[in-house]
Amino acid sequence: QVHLEESGGGLVQAGASLRLSCAASGRGIISYAIGWFRQAPGKEREFVGAVNWAGTTTLYADTVRGRFTVSRDNAKNTAYLQASSVKPEDTAVYYCAADYSLALNNKWDQYEYWGQGTQVTVSS
Repeated sequence: QVHLEESGGGLVQAGASLRLSCAASGRGIISYAIGWFRQAPGKEREFVGAVNWAGTTTLYADTVRGRFTVSRDNAKNTAYLQASSVKPEDTAVYYCAADYSLALNNKWDQYEYWGQGTQVTVSS
């Protein structure tokens, strides 16, 4: 069983930066890729980015590439989503998820475990 908990959300102004954290616990968590997704009201869950188990490979959605960075610190069992130059359209609930796979997936249904989400609101 894997448990994930996001933190770091809040209200920020457009153009600002923020960092979301995903604290992970459970057996073998180091073997899981971590993905970040977001869901805005009335919209489908959207892939944001992912990092492999070693932190050496990343994958990003076109909408955030160059602005967002995903990383992980396995010594702390924590993954991060660093968001820069945020826009009002980045407003959503952000979720981290764990996938027991060597490949990085951008499909939400490939991820086995999910956190409860953290709200990010970007004001214009």
